[in-house]
Amino acid sequence: MRCFAIECEERGADPFVRLFNEVVLFLVAIGFVVLIVSLCYKTMTSPSATPDEKKWAMSLISAAAGGIIWYLVKR
Repeated sequence: MRCFAIECEERGADPFVRLFNEVVLFLVAIGFVVLIVSLCYKTMTSPSATPDEKKWAMSLISAAAGGIIWYLVKR
């Protein structure tokens, strides 16, 4: 890969490998976020969960929502 000033020229398989890595990383991150949110939701709706556990789950969901909103506003 040769870069001059602002433009970069990628040759061969470089763009495909970079794109594949970015897509895989994005999908893994989305999977973790979905897993954490689903576990927190189950904790919040569970009748056997203690109030402290429900508070912990709500704070995690709030942090995840804040992070997503921050990412979208930043773009």
